Amino acid sequence: MECIRVLHVLGSLNIGGAETMVMNLYRNVDKNNIQFDFVVHGSSIGKYEDEIKKMGGRIYRLPKYRVYNHLLYKRKWKEFFKTHPEYKIIHAHMRSTASIYLKVAKKMGLKTICHSHSTSNGKGLSAIVKKVLQHNIIKYADYLLGCSYEANEWLYGKGVNERENCYVFNNSIDTKKFLFNEEIRKKYRKKYGLTDKYVIGQIGRFISIKNYDYTISLFSEYQKINPNSFLVLIGDGPLYSAIKEKIDNLLLNDKVLILQNIFNVNEIMQALDVFIMPSLYEGLPLTLVEAQAASLPCIVSKNISAGFLINDLINFIDINDDYTKTIDLLENVQNNIRKNRFKNIKDAGFDIGTSTKWLTKFYIDIIKRGR
Repeated sequence: MECIRVLHVLGSLNIGGAETMVMNLYRNVDKNNIQFDFVVHGSSIGKYEDEIKKMGGRIYRLPKYRVYNHLLYKRKWKEFFKTHPEYKIIHAHMRSTASIYLKVAKKMGLKTICHSHSTSNGKGLSAIVKKVLQHNIIKYADYLLGCSYEANEWLYGKGVNERENCYVFNNSIDTKKFLFNEEIRKKYRKKYGLTDKYVIGQIGRFISIKNYDYTISLFSEYQKINPNSFLVLIGDGPLYSAIKEKIDNLLLNDKVLILQNIFNVNEIMQALDVFIMPSLYEGLPLTLVEAQAASLPCIVSKNISAGFLINDLINFIDINDDYTKTIDLLENVQNNIRKNRFKNIKDAGFDIGTSTKWLTKFYIDIIKRGR
C-alpha cells in the first residue's frame, strides 16, 4: 500500500499539549505506511520543526486568522489544496478556525478529522470569537476525535459520544521514557542543587489557564512550614516576566528554579517529589499522564477532566479554597514510594505503542472506505 500522507493542522510547532501528543505519535508511527505533514499559522519557527524535517515531514505556513482577513484566509486554504492534491486526509488540532478549513477541505474531496484537546476557550473577546467559529465544526468533520468524553461534548455538542464517527483518543506517552529511575533522579537533583530538598514541580506553558499564580502563592505559604521545600517551574510563554516578578516580590529567588526550552522533561521529572497542576481548565493534559508514569504524587485542580485517573497518585483540590488542604497534601504525600507504573499506563490505554497502532489502522481504514 502506498504511504498515506496525513496533513495535521496546528497553530505552531512549539512545545505544547497537542503538539507534544502529535510528535509522540509521529516518532512512533511506521513511516513506510503513514507520513505526517503540517500546516502551521504565522512565520515563527517552532521548536519541533528541525526534528520533523529530519523525519521526512513537510511544513507549510498560512497566515494567522484575524477575523478581518476571513476571505484571504479562506482563499489561501483553497489555493493550498489545489496546489497539493496528494493529501487525502486532514487532521485538525487547531479548533478555532477548523470550521473554515475543514469546510474547504471537504469540498475538495479530503477526509476530514477534527480533534478536541480542551474543554474551554477561556474568557474575553477571543473566546467569544472562537465559540462562534467552532459552532459548525461538526458539519464539516467526517470523524470526531477528542482526548476525553468531556472534550468531545464540549466541542461537538451533547450526546456526540453516541455517534459512530466519534472517538475518545487518549493522549498517550512513550511510557518507558518516564518510568522512575533512581540514577537519573540523583543526577538531576545534584545538577540543580536539589539533593536534600523537598521538590514541588509544575510543568506547562506560562499562560493564564495554567494558574502559576496559585502555585507561587501556595509555595510562599508552604515555605513558612517547610523551609527545606523548593519549587521547579518548567515552561515558557507570554507570562514569563509576570511569573518572575511575582517570585521576586515574594523574595523566593533562591527557592525557585525556572527551566525554559527543556526537551528532557522525562528526566527532570525524576528529580521532583510532587507534581502540581492547579489549572483553571484542561482537556486531558499529557503532562499529568507523564507524571503518573514517573510515579509522582499529583495535586490537581478539580476543574480538570477525571479521564486521566490511571492510578492512586491523584489528589484533587479546589483552587478557590484557601491553601490549607493543599498544604496538608504537600505534607502527606512526602512518604510516597516511587515504583514502576508501566502496567498502569498501558492497561489504561495511555501508552504510545497502543495509540499509534490504533491511529495507523484508523487512517488506513478511512482510505479503504473511501469516505
